[in-house]
Amino acid sequence: MLERFRTAKAGEIRALEALAAQKAMPAPFTGARPAFGAALQQPGLSAICEYKRASPSKGEIEMALSPEEVARQYQEGGASALSVLTEEVYFKGDLAFLDRMTFTGLPLLRKDFIFHPLQVTRTAATPASALLLIVRMFNDTGVLRELLDMTHALGMEAVVEVFDEKDLEMAREVGSRIIQVNNRNLDTLQTDLAICGRLVQDRSIAEVWIAASGISTPEDRLHVAALGYDAMLVGTALMQGGAPKRALQTLLA
Repeated sequence: MLERFRTAKAGEIRALEALAAQKAMPAPFTGARPAFGAALQQPGLSAICEYKRASPSKGEIEMALSPEEVARQYQEGGASALSVLTEEVYFKGDLAFLDRMTFTGLPLLRKDFIFHPLQVTRTAATPASALLLIVRMFNDTGVLRELLDMTHALGMEAVVEVFDEKDLEMAREVGSRIIQVNNRNLDTLQTDLAICGRLVQDRSIAEVWIAASGISTPEDRLHVAALGYDAMLVGTALMQGGAPKRALQTLLA
């Protein structure tokens, strides 16, 4: 699955390489970037709410609601941060969505498949406070560490995503500050909350822990909170049905 996503990003990377060769890369964003990790280190389990129009496992989820409307509903519903899917082929996202959701003042996570330095540079030209680095997309720690350090140097934070113990060891080795445990099996696309229970045994590895995928009910939320996570990332469960605010309030009830 991740190789399909890597292939889908090839055109974007070629375009970025052309811009870099012409010295025409967009200038870095100069506005404020609200602290992403700090927003999640509040009492209770923080909610990172995702603008997710489609996915490979669900197809189209909610195409009618604009980024602005969803951001407003999430803000009113109690979100601590927003995750914005920008991948175009499989998730129907757009990098421009980040600019359109800044009015909330909430920190924004660019959720995409980032594995090339120019993708980090391009993200720095947006108002994103953080970007996603999926450990499984890197063959060794060298490039992962390079992109992690580059992200920090450009004034952003990195959410480092893991699926199993091997990923977690790589995340620890490169000094990840924010770790996101994804409960999805990439082969079957099924979710299992037992994964986030298994991987959070040593919280000292990172400063902030996020559980992602498969969280859809108040019972799931309470389970994740009891495991010691700082935040949950929820997308499909909030977007499907066309009422993100109501769905978020139900989840937080």
